[in-house]
Amino acid sequence: MLKIYLARHGQDEDNVKGILNGRRDKPLTPKGTEQVKEVAEKIKDSGLNFDKIYSSPLKRTYKTAKIISEALGMGKPSVLQDLIERDFGIMTGKHISQIEEMCKPYILKTETITYFLKPKGAETFPQLVERGKKLLSKIRKLHPKGNILLVTHGDIGKTIYAAYYNLKWKDVLTMFHFGNSDLLLLSKNSPAEEAYVFKSDQYNL
Repeated sequence: MLKIYLARHGQDEDNVKGILNGRRDKPLTPKGTEQVKEVAEKIKDSGLNFDKIYSSPLKRTYKTAKIISEALGMGKPSVLQDLIERDFGIMTGKHISQIEEMCKPYILKTETITYFLKPKGAETFPQLVERGKKLLSKIRKLHPKGNILLVTHGDIGKTIYAAYYNLKWKDVLTMFHFGNSDLLLLSKNSPAEEAYVFKSDQYNL
């Protein structure tokens, strides 16, 4: 049986400043590195092993994947382009305080995040779900069984989860917060509502 583990990168320089990063390629902060090291130790202490680790091409995710792989004594992570964060379009580099003024009425507010749904130039969530389905199909072909870790980002991470469990993306956006260094399990034997493996302390959104 194939088990897909999904991790979000640690805190990065845009996260701590409240900047919408999207595909901006900022590195982890010292706090972000600390978060990742903590979850890597939790993974190691739990006896969990991965047959392969894949990462988004951006610095914050690749460093996260590398820290985990080194803690487990594995080789370098492999890059998968489809794990890259959503293209935020005109919202790239904007402060989170600008979301409502620039994106109303096409927003979705949750307890932790205000999602912008279709600003100019941005990928939409339906497009992200389709990318998630494409990615999952690729992973299943490469790995019919085993434990696979995908290190990715907030928005695309949630839509991979939605695609795996065949859930509506709007429902998933409001279900939970996929925080920095959180780890989820996507498995036929793991119900959608029990996906969390490890939650990390959060210092930003």
